[in-house]
Amino acid sequence: MSIPILHRRILIPLILILGYSPQLWGLNLEVRVEGVAGELESNVLSYLQIYQEREDPHLLPSRVRYLHGEAETQIGQALQPFGYFRPVVTGNLKEQKDGQESSWLASYVIDPGEPIRVAGVDYRLTGEGASDTAFPKVLPLAQGDVLDQRLYEKGKAELLQRAAANGYLKSRLLASEIRIDLEAYEANVIVHFDTGPRYFMGKVSFDQDVLDPDFLQRYIKFEEGEPYDVNKVLRLQGNLYSSEYFKQVEITPLMDKSEDRRVPLRVAATPSPLNKYRIGVGFATDFGPRVTLDWNRRRIGRRGHKAFAQLLMSPGLKELSGEYRIPLERPSSDYFSINPAFIDYDTESRKGQVFRVNFEHSVIKGSWRRNLGLDFRYEDYEVSEDDDSVQEIVPNISWSRTITDQVIYTRHGKREKLSLLGAVEGLVSSATYLQGHLSGKWIRSFGEDYRFIYRGELGATLADDVLDLAASRRFFAGGDNSIRGYGLDELGPQNALGDVVGGRYLAIGSLELERRVKGKWSVALFVDGGNAYDPDYDNSLEFGAGIGVRWLSPLGQIRVDLASAVSQDGSPFRLHIVIGPDL
Repeated sequence: MSIPILHRRILIPLILILGYSPQLWGLNLEVRVEGVAGELESNVLSYLQIYQEREDPHLLPSRVRYLHGEAETQIGQALQPFGYFRPVVTGNLKEQKDGQESSWLASYVIDPGEPIRVAGVDYRLTGEGASDTAFPKVLPLAQGDVLDQRLYEKGKAELLQRAAANGYLKSRLLASEIRIDLEAYEANVIVHFDTGPRYFMGKVSFDQDVLDPDFLQRYIKFEEGEPYDVNKVLRLQGNLYSSEYFKQVEITPLMDKSEDRRVPLRVAATPSPLNKYRIGVGFATDFGPRVTLDWNRRRIGRRGHKAFAQLLMSPGLKELSGEYRIPLERPSSDYFSINPAFIDYDTESRKGQVFRVNFEHSVIKGSWRRNLGLDFRYEDYEVSEDDDSVQEIVPNISWSRTITDQVIYTRHGKREKLSLLGAVEGLVSSATYLQGHLSGKWIRSFGEDYRFIYRGELGATLADDVLDLAASRRFFAGGDNSIRGYGLDELGPQNALGDVVGGRYLAIGSLELERRVKGKWSVALFVDGGNAYDPDYDNSLEFGAGIGVRWLSPLGQIRVDLASAVSQDGSPFRLHIVIGPDL
C-alpha cells in the first residue's frame, strides 16, 4: 500500500511533531526563588513571567530560555515598589533529560541590598480646604523612611477620597512624583494638592413615574446644605438599585444649576419589570432532591409594597409560602410583612402539617436585624404514638446578623441568631411555654489554604411536659446541618418504645478543618457532637465524625461528606450532600 506524495508531506512532519511530545504538550518546569519572603516574594512571583507560564501546556524550550533572560529585569521591577533599587540576582537555568523526557529548573537567588530612603518630602496643600482638618497634614512617608511606594500611592488616594467625601469636587493633584537619585541613593517625594472650592448638597429630583416621589425621598440619607459627599450619593444609587424597583439608576450632579455652591441631583430611574420568576433545582441529603418555584412582584401601588410567593417540593418537605411587604421609614432596610405558609414535613422522627400566618416588624439596629412578630398557627402532627393537633398564638422576637468578606466562599465571617418565643394557655393556645434558641456559625482562615469552621446551637424550653408542645416546637438533632452521620431528626429523647419524641433542650457543636488542595477543590475533617435532651426521657451524648470533599461552584460549595455515627454500634456511615454558600 502506498501513500500519496502530498499525504506523505503532511503526515511525516506531523509524526515528527507528535513524536517530540515535550514541545507539543509542554514541559516540566520548576521555578525557585530564594532570598526574599512575604510580600517581597509574592510580588516577585507576580512579576516573574517564567513563573506565571510554568504550567502552560504550549511552553517551548526556546520560550523558557527567553523568559529566563528577562527574569533579572522583572525581579528588579518587582522590588522597586518596596524601595530596593540595587538588587543582585543570580539566576541559573538547567535542563535534565531522562530518555526522551526533559525537565527544567529555573532558580534565582536574590540579594535585595539596602533599601533607598526618603531624603525629603515636599507636601503642599492649597485651596479653600487648606485649613480643613478633614485633610491629613502630613503624608504617610517622612524623611528618613524607607521608600515604600505603596504608602505614596495610599497618601494620594486618601487626599482624593477626603476631597470627594467633603465637598471639594474640583480638587486636583498639581504635582505628584518621586525623584530617584541612584548616585546619591536617595529619593525625594513631591505632592502638591489643590482642594478647590467646597460644594454642598442640593435638592434631589426623581425622573420616574412608577413610585410616589414622597416615598422615594425616604431613601435620601443626607440633608440639603451639608457638604457634598460622593459616597452618600453612591449609597443612594446602590440602595435604589438593590430595592429592585428599578433596573437602572443614574444620578447626575447638576453643577451648572448650582446656587451658593449647592449642587442639585437628578435621579433618572428606569423601572424593572413588575414580575420576576425563578425555577430552582437542588439537593440535600436531609430532604432529597428539591424543586423551587418563586414569584416576586416587585411593586404594588406607588408606595413601594411588594409580594413574594414560593413553592418548594421535595420528598421530605413541601412548603407553600408567601409574603406581603410594606416598607417603613427606612425602606432600604426596615419593613412590616405578612407571611402566610403551609408546610408538610416528614422526617425520621416526626411528620405533620402546619398552617401559619406571621405578622412581622423587621428593622436594622447597628449590625443586627431585629424581627418582632406574632405567629398564628395550627399544626397537625404525629410523633411516635403522639398523634395530636395544636393551635396557638405565639409572640416572638429574634436578633440575627451575617458578617462575611465573601458571600459565596467565606474566608472570615460569621452568622449568629438569637430567638425567643412563647405562648400562654387559654389565649387560643393549649399550653404555656417559653423557648429560647441560639445558633451560630463562624469561619476563620489561616494561611492561604486552610479554613477553620465552628458551628454551635443551644436551645431551651420552659414547659411542664415536652408532649404539650407541637412537633415543630420540640428539639431534635441529626442531619446535614446538625450532627452528621445521623438522619434528619433521628436523635433526641426516646420513650419506652425506643421512639424519638423530641426534647425541651438542645446542645450541638461542630468543629471542621478544611484544606484547599488544588484550584476549587478542598478536603475536610470534622467532628460533630451533642443531642436534644429532656429530663423525663432517656438521653445520651452522640458523636459523628468523618471526611468531606468540597468543590467551589458559582452557587457556593458542593459539600460531600462521609460521616460515621461514632456513638452507634458498628459506627455506620452516612453520606451527606449539601450545595450552597457558607453562611
